[in-house]
Amino acid sequence: QVHLLESGGGSVQPGGSLQLSCVASGLDFSGSIVGWFRQLPGKEREGVAVISAFNVRNIDDSLRYRVTISRDNTKSKVNMQIDRLQPDATAIYYCVAGRPPYISLRRIHYEYWGQGTQVTVSS
Repeated sequence: QVHLLESGGGSVQPGGSLQLSCVASGLDFSGSIVGWFRQLPGKEREGVAVISAFNVRNIDDSLRYRVTISRDNTKSKVNMQIDRLQPDATAIYYCVAGRPPYISLRRIHYEYWGQGTQVTVSS
Protein backbone atom coordinates (compact mmCIF):
# COMPACT_ATOMS: atom_id res chain seq x y z
CA GLN A 1 0.00 0.00 0.00
CA VAL A 2 1.28 3.41 -0.95
CA HIS A 3 1.64 6.12 1.67
CA LEU A 4 2.73 9.69 1.20
CA LEU A 5 3.29 11.46 4.50
CA GLU A 6 3.62 15.23 4.43
CA SER A 7 5.13 17.41 7.10
CA GLY A 8 6.15 21.02 7.55
CA GLY A 9 2.87 22.85 7.17
CA GLY A 10 1.73 25.51 9.58
CA SER A 11 1.43 29.24 9.96
CA VAL A 12 3.88 31.75 8.58
CA GLN A 13 3.91 35.52 8.35
CA PRO A 14 3.82 37.28 4.99
CA GLY A 15 7.26 37.43 3.46
CA GLY A 16 8.39 34.32 5.27
CA SER A 17 9.46 30.91 3.98
CA LEU A 18 8.24 27.40 4.55
CA GLN A 19 9.67 23.99 3.82
CA LEU A 20 7.42 21.02 3.16
CA SER A 21 8.62 17.43 3.18
CA CYS A 22 7.05 14.19 2.05
CA VAL A 23 8.21 10.67 2.73
CA ALA A 24 6.87 7.93 0.50
CA SER A 25 6.50 4.21 1.08
CA GLY A 26 5.09 1.31 -0.86
CA LEU A 27 6.05 2.50 -4.33
CA ASP A 28 9.02 2.67 -6.67
CA PHE A 29 10.00 6.14 -5.55
CA SER A 30 13.14 6.44 -7.64
CA GLY A 31 11.14 5.59 -10.76
CA SER A 32 8.33 8.05 -10.06
CA ILE A 33 7.73 11.70 -10.70
CA VAL A 34 6.93 13.32 -7.35
CA GLY A 35 6.01 16.74 -6.15
CA TRP A 36 3.37 19.06 -4.80
CA PHE A 37 -0.08 20.32 -5.61
CA ARG A 38 -2.21 22.71 -3.60
CA GLN A 39 -5.83 23.59 -3.11
CA LEU A 40 -6.68 27.19 -2.32
CA PRO A 41 -9.98 27.88 -0.53
CA GLY A 42 -12.86 27.45 -2.95
CA LYS A 43 -10.57 26.42 -5.82
CA GLU A 44 -9.59 23.20 -7.52
CA ARG A 45 -6.28 21.52 -6.89
CA GLU A 46 -3.43 22.94 -8.93
CA GLY A 47 0.12 21.87 -9.57
CA VAL A 48 2.90 23.72 -7.77
CA ALA A 49 6.08 21.82 -8.59
CA VAL A 50 7.14 18.34 -9.59
CA ILE A 51 10.50 16.66 -10.11
CA SER A 52 11.47 13.65 -12.18
CA ALA A 53 13.75 10.77 -11.31
CA PHE A 54 16.49 12.62 -13.21
CA ASN A 55 15.92 15.84 -11.26
CA VAL A 56 14.18 17.63 -14.12
CA ARG A 57 11.72 20.09 -12.61
CA ASN A 58 8.46 21.62 -13.67
CA ILE A 59 7.32 24.57 -11.56
CA ASP A 60 4.20 26.63 -12.03
CA ASP A 61 5.10 29.83 -13.83
CA SER A 62 3.60 32.04 -11.14
CA LEU A 63 5.85 30.46 -8.50
CA ARG A 64 8.95 29.75 -10.54
CA TYR A 65 11.22 32.19 -8.74
CA ARG A 66 9.98 31.41 -5.24
CA VAL A 67 9.89 27.61 -5.20
CA THR A 68 12.72 25.15 -4.77
CA ILE A 69 12.01 21.45 -5.10
CA SER A 70 14.41 18.57 -4.48
CA ARG A 71 14.32 14.84 -3.91
CA ASP A 72 16.40 12.24 -2.09
CA ASN A 73 15.83 8.82 -3.59
CA THR A 74 17.81 7.13 -0.80
CA LYS A 75 15.20 8.37 1.68
CA SER A 76 12.17 8.30 -0.64
CA LYS A 77 11.71 11.95 0.20
CA VAL A 78 10.73 15.07 -1.68
CA ASN A 79 11.15 18.56 -0.27
CA MET A 80 9.80 21.90 -1.36
CA GLN A 81 10.64 25.35 -0.08
CA ILE A 82 8.50 28.36 -0.86
CA ASP A 83 9.95 31.80 -0.23
CA ARG A 84 8.35 35.23 0.09
CA LEU A 85 4.99 33.75 0.97
CA GLN A 86 1.91 35.94 0.73
CA PRO A 87 -1.63 35.37 2.06
CA ASP A 88 -2.76 34.15 -1.37
CA ALA A 89 -0.56 31.08 -0.82
CA THR A 90 -2.81 29.91 2.00
CA ALA A 91 -3.89 26.42 0.96
CA ILE A 92 -3.73 22.74 1.65
CA TYR A 93 -0.57 21.37 0.08
CA TYR A 94 -0.55 17.79 -1.19
CA CYS A 95 2.35 15.49 -1.96
CA VAL A 96 1.86 13.49 -5.16
CA ALA A 97 3.54 10.62 -6.96
CA GLY A 98 2.98 8.95 -10.27
CA ARG A 99 4.32 8.01 -13.66
CA PRO A 100 2.85 10.58 -16.04
CA PRO A 101 3.90 10.58 -19.71
CA TYR A 102 5.82 13.80 -19.12
CA ILE A 103 6.74 16.04 -16.20
CA SER A 104 3.18 17.14 -15.78
CA LEU A 105 1.43 19.62 -13.52
CA ARG A 106 -1.96 18.15 -14.35
CA ARG A 107 -3.60 16.45 -11.39
CA ILE A 108 -5.11 13.72 -13.58
CA HIS A 109 -1.60 12.35 -14.11
CA TYR A 110 -0.90 11.56 -10.47
CA GLU A 111 -2.17 8.33 -8.99
CA TYR A 112 -0.99 8.75 -5.43
CA TRP A 113 -1.83 11.62 -3.08
CA GLY A 114 -0.99 12.42 0.51
CA GLN A 115 -3.55 13.61 3.03
CA GLY A 116 -2.43 17.19 2.70
CA THR A 117 -0.90 19.71 5.05
CA GLN A 118 -2.35 23.13 5.78
CA VAL A 119 -0.26 26.22 5.12
CA THR A 120 -1.61 29.52 6.39
CA VAL A 121 0.04 32.83 5.58
CA SER A 122 -1.19 35.55 7.87
CA SER A 123 0.06 38.39 10.01
